[in-house]
Amino acid sequence: MKRAHPTVHPFCGLAGAGLASLLLFGGCSLGEEGTSTAISFDTPEVEAALASITPDAIERHIRVLADDSLAGRAPGTEGYEGASRYVEAQLSALGLEPAGVDGGFRQPVPLQESLVDEAASGMSLTVAGRTHTFVYGEDFTLGANASRTESEVTAPVVFVGYGVSAPGLGYDDFANVDVEGKIVAYLTGAPPSLPSNQRAYYSSDAVKASEAASRGAVGVISFTYPDDPRFRWAVGVARSRRGGFAWLDASGAPGGRGAASPIMGSANLNHGAAGVLFEGAPTDIEDVFDAAAASTPQAFDLAVEATLITTTHHRRVESHNLVARLPGSDPELSGEHVIYVGHVDHFGIGTAVDGDTIYNGAHDNASGTSIVIEIARAFASLPEAPRRSVLFLIATAEEWGLLGSDYFVQHPTVPAESLVANMTLDMPFLFHPLLDIVPYGAEHSDLSVAVGAAAGHLGMAIGSDPIPEQVLFIRSDHYSFVRRGIPALFIKSGFETGDERDGGAINTAFRQERYHTPQDEADQGFDFGAGVSHAQVNFLTGYHVTMQDARPAWNVGDFFGGLFGGGR
Repeated sequence: MKRAHPTVHPFCGLAGAGLASLLLFGGCSLGEEGTSTAISFDTPEVEAALASITPDAIERHIRVLADDSLAGRAPGTEGYEGASRYVEAQLSALGLEPAGVDGGFRQPVPLQESLVDEAASGMSLTVAGRTHTFVYGEDFTLGANASRTESEVTAPVVFVGYGVSAPGLGYDDFANVDVEGKIVAYLTGAPPSLPSNQRAYYSSDAVKASEAASRGAVGVISFTYPDDPRFRWAVGVARSRRGGFAWLDASGAPGGRGAASPIMGSANLNHGAAGVLFEGAPTDIEDVFDAAAASTPQAFDLAVEATLITTTHHRRVESHNLVARLPGSDPELSGEHVIYVGHVDHFGIGTAVDGDTIYNGAHDNASGTSIVIEIARAFASLPEAPRRSVLFLIATAEEWGLLGSDYFVQHPTVPAESLVANMTLDMPFLFHPLLDIVPYGAEHSDLSVAVGAAAGHLGMAIGSDPIPEQVLFIRSDHYSFVRRGIPALFIKSGFETGDERDGGAINTAFRQERYHTPQDEADQGFDFGAGVSHAQVNFLTGYHVTMQDARPAWNVGDFFGGLFGGGR
């Protein structure tokens, strides 16, 4: 199973060495107090486990989960229920233990759907005594408010650059501005000078809203660069009109990131409306874009007063995660868990695009769920279970803010302290052979050793983030585990294709033409062999962690370890 590749010097660990163009071979890890522990992948049992993963199986799962009959798998729908029953049957057939609640595979996740009533909502900007009233869906959208039915705020607006306060990284848009009682306006994204994953963290709207709220702001307005590669206004409007979800706590109140906030209104502007913001401003909007591109902090009061009126309708939705367990074989380590996650939900029925209203989500994320099933098959095929136990979580409501995984980490069905590492499969990219990988998160913990050993065994190169502007590190379920202090990996494909095709161009085309649209269907030229490779590298990485003596640890002085890892 080991692939031929030019010989390079063995290297264990990525931290401090950089990720770009490294080829990693061997299987080494650091045990307690730095003791080296050899973990071999060159055994008949591991080779047989790798061989148990087939392209036909991955294709079969994807075609079932992305079929029109499941109507896009939105949480709380019959389509989601059908998809869940299929995955549960697959996990049960592998002989895995139920690890949900009440002796079953399911963990109920109570959700609240929140939809903006467009007719009863609105936005206006007043500049020099003149009021500009905007059209919903053409000029702006509003964020649904999970904790309020009626919300209205009128306040002066202050521009705060990217809305990022990161003094430890040498950047702070809030250093010289007072936002108390004001609405803050900011650019989406984060300074390009920041390291990729830190840039992703600070680009989060939730982080920005929290920062603004902590400084006394009462509302937020966001807008984008005209040439932002993630900007697709029509897709964003369709996404907004699907509403938002929050998970509910035991009292029935929104929890997690849906909890009550002092932010009374949240708007996103199209380019024309963003231009109105800067009428009479001390700095022209084009100069603002230039400064932002140069990672120059900026903040100043605008000559604008904004009114945001949001009417939100709420509806309770019952959904669930699936949780399965393979018990470990080591009497001491079997109480610890390595957990694989794939989300099975998608957007259901929505706005028609080219006459199609079913958001099938074949790549996002029938593919990842299918690969998790096959990783489970590989582990279950081992004649002796690995030392640590392995959990398989099929999460709900990822598309609405990583809600199923967030609910799980805050209400785990196993002891919280037993969760030692996470690997997430989400839209792994199946449009060309998997020759190089980008293991998001590897530079933050000693999981770098495990993924390095796995990639080396399979002859895969490891590269750095080729699309930092897409802020992938915060965009899938692994990030729920990171936020709870658990080291995690999100292994994605690099852009090497092995032929004349441009992997970057293929990636861009998918994101612009099919991502989060009804055109993400099973018949779009998938390379199911690449799916096998994704399953194999994730299996080997997790196997390495299950077999090593020491549980994974954050690197000393790491940004995310310091931010989230203190409680573990």
